[in-house]
Amino acid sequence: MSCDESDPGGKMQIDSRRDFLRVMAQIAVSSPLILAAAARGESASPVVPEHFMLSANGWVPNNPHLPVLLYRQALSLSGDVTQQSEQALTHNGWPPQWVAGVFNFHHYHSTAHEVLGFVGGEARLILGGPGGKTVTVHAGDVALLPAGTGHCNSGSSDDFLVIGAYPPDQHWDICRSAPTAAMRQRIDTLPYPHQDPVSGQPQPLMSLWQQA
Repeated sequence: MSCDESDPGGKMQIDSRRDFLRVMAQIAVSSPLILAAAARGESASPVVPEHFMLSANGWVPNNPHLPVLLYRQALSLSGDVTQQSEQALTHNGWPPQWVAGVFNFHHYHSTAHEVLGFVGGEARLILGGPGGKTVTVHAGDVALLPAGTGHCNSGSSDDFLVIGAYPPDQHWDICRSAPTAAMRQRIDTLPYPHQDPVSGQPQPLMSLWQQA
């Protein structure tokens, strides 16, 4: 599988990395994902996500205000991984809408922010549209894609499986051409839960997205 390249056009102040890690430690006791790990004797350390901005790329708008967040090994891989991950995401304010894969063509969503919870296998994703940033994801990782972010599966294992989760009352569309002015305005102003999909608390989501 490879990406189809023929597509048409309650804030808390955090002033330093030390403050950021302190807040993350405080919230580690409340997430179902972290509590489940602790109960099995695994590390209960909070997951600090990678984050990066993506600029507009041809017909793919990406998001001019909010970074992509990538949480490594944030989901427990013991027991019924899919069921417990769906329950945790629901508890954390991002209810799942599907369990499947990721399309092998470049596309974005204009009507919803999207959480991808990787519960099986591994894949190479291209983020940001054709020629964009390639990331490798594995079971246990979680990606938070703000509305407008281009994404495409450029190759995956046979057992690759993903949970797609969204803010309440947001439903995804599939966009494969440049956004209209109305779509751009919607992408720029789309609300999001003040709950991080992994921690279930405002942090780290609110600090990373509100500081953008």
